[in-house]
Amino acid sequence: MAKKNKSGKSKNSKADKRMAKALCAAMAAGGNGKNGFGGFNGNGGFLRGIGKLLPSRKSERFLMGLLIGAGAAYLLSDENLRGKLIKSAMKAYAGLAGGFEEIKEQIADYKAELEAELQDADA
Repeated sequence: MAKKNKSGKSKNSKADKRMAKALCAAMAAGGNGKNGFGGFNGNGGFLRGIGKLLPSRKSERFLMGLLIGAGAAYLLSDENLRGKLIKSAMKAYAGLAGGFEEIKEQIADYKAELEAELQDADA
């Protein structure tokens, strides 16, 4: 956990500044002044600076991988937590699948309505 100074702000200002700088670069990259992100102009648009959000040095990438791996190992080793994660994932999948089925039904309804209107117009 990052240490805090007297004002309550994190001392991890280098990473914060780099993140803010990368976000600004990502939003301003290729900008033509017409919109906030500059649109796509063949130079990568606003996605050009997105790579700067990731750790750049090997040691930073190693530490990030170590933290992610440790978190995954902890989550997968705790049986109760793993069960909760699996149940949550199943609920999310069921919700998405149900949503797609509902959209399919609506599309079928609209298609039937259009066919009925076309038959009425021909008759």
